[in-house]
Amino acid sequence: MGIFRFENKYAAPTRQQRERYMKGEVEEHHFGPEGEIILLLYPEAAYLKDDIDGVRVLFTGIRDKPHAVEEARRMVEYHQLAEERMKSFTSGNQADRGE
Repeated sequence: MGIFRFENKYAAPTRQQRERYMKGEVEEHHFGPEGEIILLLYPEAAYLKDDIDGVRVLFTGIRDKPHAVEEARRMVEYHQLAEERMKSFTSGNQADRGE
């Protein structure tokens, strides 16, 4: 079917997409240190929400749905690496003060 990526949390998904793919029982999984990455598994789709960056991805169809778990892992890893980079960053003000 397809993979729909939305860079703005307010633009996704459309009403037609919700009515067509996001119906039936849903299984919810939270990832990340504070559960900011949410994976919703529907019978015919998967919806991945990254509340850190506001990214949304809708995976539709049996063939594309398994990619959602892999993408969730990538998002968690990306944010962990970004957090580690920020921890190792020293600003000029901190360096001047000897912190």
